[in-house]
Amino acid sequence: MSMPEQHEWLPYVIVWACVCTLVVLFRIRRGLLHQNNAVPKVEIGNGQTIGAREEQDDYFSTFVSPHGTIAVLADGISGLSGGRAASTAAVTTFVKQFLKLEHIQELPEFFTTAAVVSNAEIMHTLKGAQGGTTLVAVVVEDGNLHWGAVGDSLIKIFRNGDFIDVNQKHILESVLEERFVSGEITRDEALDSPMKNHLVNYLGYEGFKNIEIGTEPVRLQKRDKVILCSDGVYDTLTEVELEDILSKPISAYDAAQEIIEAIERKQLTHQDNATVVILEKGW
Repeated sequence: MSMPEQHEWLPYVIVWACVCTLVVLFRIRRGLLHQNNAVPKVEIGNGQTIGAREEQDDYFSTFVSPHGTIAVLADGISGLSGGRAASTAAVTTFVKQFLKLEHIQELPEFFTTAAVVSNAEIMHTLKGAQGGTTLVAVVVEDGNLHWGAVGDSLIKIFRNGDFIDVNQKHILESVLEERFVSGEITRDEALDSPMKNHLVNYLGYEGFKNIEIGTEPVRLQKRDKVILCSDGVYDTLTEVELEDILSKPISAYDAAQEIIEAIERKQLTHQDNATVVILEKGW
């Protein structure tokens, strides 16, 4: 081919190369979008009110990492000078321990280790002052819910209009119920005890026992909402009121905000701090 003929074909070659490049880039982009869409998303929402208290003793945090999404909520024991310091130290320590994970297989040991380290950190922070906190923590990875809990804050799953209880409250009422079942006390003694709502296990004291942990991860379904809340939420709103809000086709954040607004509208004289965190599993 002569030089003039080569020059005539050159523009067509350039155009063809550009078209091929665009096609390849489009296919790569489509593949990446498909991969991203195939990964279940976790939508996060939260809300909080100080209520009628002078200080906010609740503390919470959420974090997204390659090992999953973690949410931690702690309710510092009201009336103790170190309540806020205890809840802050507990949540911060849990998140730090989570960030140290190198493999997802380490999750079962994570909750136990984080609880022990948190308890020691709280006692070191308080330096002899009175304080303590409840704590609930969840990790959602690949559609599985891993969890740990100590105290009376709650983890629930809202699925198809109903609540599924995840953890138990570590309060004297549970102990009294066991004593009634074993015949040690009467039902009236169990129900009427003025101490039944007192915590029997929490973070921040030498007698800390252990953290309750799910023996197996819970497989979440599409559109499940995982709810973490302090007692200022469930002592104020009924399950029916919570169901009405969570059933709405709104974002996790808007649902959390509506829960807090419903609590504040009641204007209870002794309203406790109230905190809610919602993790909603996507497609």
